[in-house]
Amino acid sequence: MGTRVETCLRAGVAGLVSVLAGVAVGELVALPISGYASPYQAVAAFLVDHAPAPAREFAIDTFGTADKTALMVGVGAVLVVLAVVAGLLQSWRPPWGLAVVAVFAAFGVVAAVTRPTMEPAFVIPPLVAGVVSGVALVVLCRGAAPREEGTDGGWSRRQFIGAVGVLTAVAALSAVVARQAGRAGDIMAERLRLTLPRPTSTAAPVPAGVDVDVDGVTPFFSDNATFYRIDTALQVPRLSTADWRLRIHGMVDREITLTWDDLTAMPAIERIITLTCVSNEVGGDLAGNARWLGVPMRDILTQAGVRTDADMLLSTSVDGWTSGTPLADITDGRDALLAIGMNGEPLPLEHGYPVRQVVPGLYGFVSACKWVVDWEITRFDRARAYWTDRGWGVRAPIKTASRIDRPAPLSRQPAGRVVVAGTAWAQHRGISAVEVRVDDGPWQPADLAPQYSIDTWRQWVFDWDATPGQHTVYCRATDAAGRTQPEQRVAPIPDGATGWHSRVFRIEG
Repeated sequence: MGTRVETCLRAGVAGLVSVLAGVAVGELVALPISGYASPYQAVAAFLVDHAPAPAREFAIDTFGTADKTALMVGVGAVLVVLAVVAGLLQSWRPPWGLAVVAVFAAFGVVAAVTRPTMEPAFVIPPLVAGVVSGVALVVLCRGAAPREEGTDGGWSRRQFIGAVGVLTAVAALSAVVARQAGRAGDIMAERLRLTLPRPTSTAAPVPAGVDVDVDGVTPFFSDNATFYRIDTALQVPRLSTADWRLRIHGMVDREITLTWDDLTAMPAIERIITLTCVSNEVGGDLAGNARWLGVPMRDILTQAGVRTDADMLLSTSVDGWTSGTPLADITDGRDALLAIGMNGEPLPLEHGYPVRQVVPGLYGFVSACKWVVDWEITRFDRARAYWTDRGWGVRAPIKTASRIDRPAPLSRQPAGRVVVAGTAWAQHRGISAVEVRVDDGPWQPADLAPQYSIDTWRQWVFDWDATPGQHTVYCRATDAAGRTQPEQRVAPIPDGATGWHSRVFRIEG
């Protein structure tokens, strides 16, 4: 191997190992400070918070519920590339490689100090990461040039590999310890031991036929493992019931703080409610239906005494995310819950354990605050929440929607009877009709399953006498107020998608 090529390889490896070791040590240093002090997580969260809305929507559209994983992998890939560049620069044009590392560290500090949950000690991990990366980079790059025969400069191949091996071991050990120590084992164990209170009012029984039991149709209930998750939390908050508090303040007669024991001592109710994400495209699957257990939010607001000129509940998550909910939609009699249970068990960690909000009829970004720890009673003309501050809607009631679940798109079906079936929702209004159209034919009524409540989705079935050829099938729903889905498609942002859903099928004779 030529000397120049080997030098470049050594320099690239030196940069990569140095930066990865620094990041790993930074993660280790973050452990005793806070779960939110991770420099890697801070940088990724900074990118999420400051990304343009179109970029955020592109990520959700492209990767769905794997958007966070995609972001973390993307940040890692960029880090690897820049680390290799830093090694090359430090070997050939010192101290430019060190300057790149300094920029890494500075960006990490900025990301740390701008986190909503920021504490002064959050600057320590990125600074440590920068120092470790910089020192390692300088040392390794000094030995990156292969030793030439009869000279004292550079390191032998064995010396260089040994130094890289030691640093790699340090990085790997730090990463493993940080990962293991950062696991939510204690919270998971607490959740498994937790006994939920019995509801004073149970959900009404689910009548026969609500679930049409047609192959391919979304079940009436969404289980916890598959229930959609869209939020900005790159690391799931680990909040115990002992540490949980809900501070209620602002435009109230009495500022109060609830503990877990206070909350669970209040009368709880059980309700079946469908949730929908505003990012759901026409025909998308970012909706789910579950059995929720919780305390009516209006009962808690009554304790605090809301002033008559207040119109907004600004809810804050333990990780700093906020949502703004119209007070009128909490106090109008709907089952808006401060939820502690989901489908008969404590909330899963990723769905807000130990406490979250569930408000029928509103998209989650204005209502469904997870890991909620703060309520400020205020006004829409005085405060702005996380996504509304980024140009999204303010009140965001859920729009009427319908979806074809089966047959699968672009599937081939035999001529004759073909069962087309799907799901429709218009939370807190209810679905009164679903119609289906084949190609340019007339709209025909689908058979509706019994409606469980106006706060849940409703299934539908349409028997189609299919003839050979390629066909496009459309569906549209009408809510109980008589409003029918419009034909024109509207993008999810700023306040929810709408339009007819369609699928193309090939019918074979």
